[in-house]
Amino acid sequence: MRTLRTDRLSLRPWEPEDANFVYDLYSRWEVQRFIGLVPRMMEDRSEADRLIAKCRELNHSVHGFWAVERLEDARLVGTILLKGIPASGEPPLQPSGETEIGWHFHPDFWGNGYATEAASAVLAHGFREGLHRVIAATSAENSASQNVCRRIGMKHQGTTNSYYNANCELFLAEDVAP
Repeated sequence: MRTLRTDRLSLRPWEPEDANFVYDLYSRWEVQRFIGLVPRMMEDRSEADRLIAKCRELNHSVHGFWAVERLEDARLVGTILLKGIPASGEPPLQPSGETEIGWHFHPDFWGNGYATEAASAVLAHGFREGLHRVIAATSAENSASQNVCRRIGMKHQGTTNSYYNANCELFLAEDVAP
């Protein structure tokens, strides 16, 4: 996974020393409330260590889990992901063959356009690397993420229950390059 840059951000691989930030991010209800069928906050720092290890294990030419860091001061502000999305069905859920984009940002940094900036860079990366379509599946109540989807050019496709065994609002971006 390579590092991506925008005007204000560095999107880089997660490092073990980032665990305190990861724990702080995912132990907050306002971050976790829309993640999963039964949202769950991290309960101890060792969960952050395991999540970082899992992110670092992903060896894919296009997909990734990036730490989002401000260039001005090297402060972590969130995470952005591009990964396979599981299809609904009997557990364990199986791959759908689709690629999903998603983001989780620390509340201290909401409202600065970082999610839009990072998501635009990751979406462009995916298309440069050969993806033809990318989806986002958001909770119906997650209007902030839906707004990011729209700002990066994704089109609302309606409600679906095709992923995660959940009803989600589906957004789609397609590569229009010849």
